[in-house]
Amino acid sequence: MSLWAVTFLEYWKRTCSTLSHRWDFLSFPEQERPRPEFSAMAPMTTRNPITGAEEPYFPENKRFRRTVTGCMVIIVMVAVVLMFLIAIILYRTIISVVIYKTVRTNSFFGISAVTIASLSGSVLNLLVILMLSKIYTTLADILTRWEMHRTQTKYEDMFILKVFIFQFVNFYSTPVYIAFFKGRFVGYPGMYKTLFGIRNEDCGVGGCLIDLAQELLVIMVGKQIINNIEEFVSPKVKVWWQRNKMHPLLTNKAQTMMNVSPWEADYDLLVCEGLFGEYLEMVLQFGFITIFVAACPLAPLFALMNNWVEIRLDAQKFVTQYRRPVVERAQNIGIWFPILQFITHIAVISNAFLIAFTSSFVPRLYYRYTRNSTLSGFVNFTLSTAPESYIQQHHNISCDHLPEFYELLVIRLSCVIIFEHVVFFIHRLIDLIVPDIPEDVELKMKREHYMAKQALAENKVQHLLFELYFL
Repeated sequence: MSLWAVTFLEYWKRTCSTLSHRWDFLSFPEQERPRPEFSAMAPMTTRNPITGAEEPYFPENKRFRRTVTGCMVIIVMVAVVLMFLIAIILYRTIISVVIYKTVRTNSFFGISAVTIASLSGSVLNLLVILMLSKIYTTLADILTRWEMHRTQTKYEDMFILKVFIFQFVNFYSTPVYIAFFKGRFVGYPGMYKTLFGIRNEDCGVGGCLIDLAQELLVIMVGKQIINNIEEFVSPKVKVWWQRNKMHPLLTNKAQTMMNVSPWEADYDLLVCEGLFGEYLEMVLQFGFITIFVAACPLAPLFALMNNWVEIRLDAQKFVTQYRRPVVERAQNIGIWFPILQFITHIAVISNAFLIAFTSSFVPRLYYRYTRNSTLSGFVNFTLSTAPESYIQQHHNISCDHLPEFYELLVIRLSCVIIFEHVVFFIHRLIDLIVPDIPEDVELKMKREHYMAKQALAENKVQHLLFELYFL
């Protein structure tokens, strides 16, 4: 998946070049007009040094102060996400203890207390994530408008960046905690570590990868199901409400029987708000199927199934529920591509640490080649032992690591370094070998450039002959 991610981005560059050439956007104008909102709210005007025209102007020092304020709001919201994460951790621990103490130990609920607490915590975490997403998206829009960016491209880039930073922490904080921190600060019998007086939670018998896979499936699949239901139901309800509001005296049957022009019928539909939500959903999905794929190999399959369904839902929504969108020129997908590159680099590093530190792959390999090829006694090898007399005499002395621990640590770090260097080397190799512009597109561009020069030369010759004829 790491190799697929880097290859996908390299070949997207080629696809983007093909689309830009097809729609004649390769020579996209660099000078962009000011946004209408910026023009209406700008406190002063200044002369454009390139065009020489008077344009609305907003002082850079004021914009900088407002941008810093926006960054402070992002930090506060990230802190809120981390507070909810701690609350979910405490919830899982408390619920598992309560279930274990209130039911019989040998009953189903007693045996599955940790699993029930983990699943319910994942569902609760999903609801909190979706709630915070709605709140912050609205807040980010208000902050970006307040920052007074001159062009639409700059406005969209800053808005997308704010939302992505928050959503990245919002959606991936819990999986990151389970993958790299859960079970690392438990302590040992007689000296357990606590958080607000509650013992830190540990991974299950199968390790943290099982918990991580469960959390990923609940968040990713649950988000997909809720979003698909919302995209199917919400536009229909909004269209019905808008039509009743605009034509309160007409029934639906009467409205359909009226001879109205297509543009009048189109006006009764919802205003298309752009593709920001669609892009954000795909980028978050791209993160789920690449950053933590080592723990949940089924994630790409669920993503593919979701996309099959969502393509049809989006087609139905944009054709029947929304007005025809206003055309906007774009040379590429803008800031979304650097975001995808950032996710790809994070995915390579994350999967390297998942394989080396979170999974038991490296310890099993080490034990197989140094102790027993059949892995007999591997579980005891992973545990710490101490004589009962030693425990009674030394209550407050911490455990010491054996030489095997440091040997494993060196092997794990070497595995991480080798893994990410191999993937990034292949990425660089693909980048050098595969051109960003396909050969056939490059030939067409050269042909068009040649034909334009020929046409210009012929035009000059005709103009010269015309002047000589009259002379």
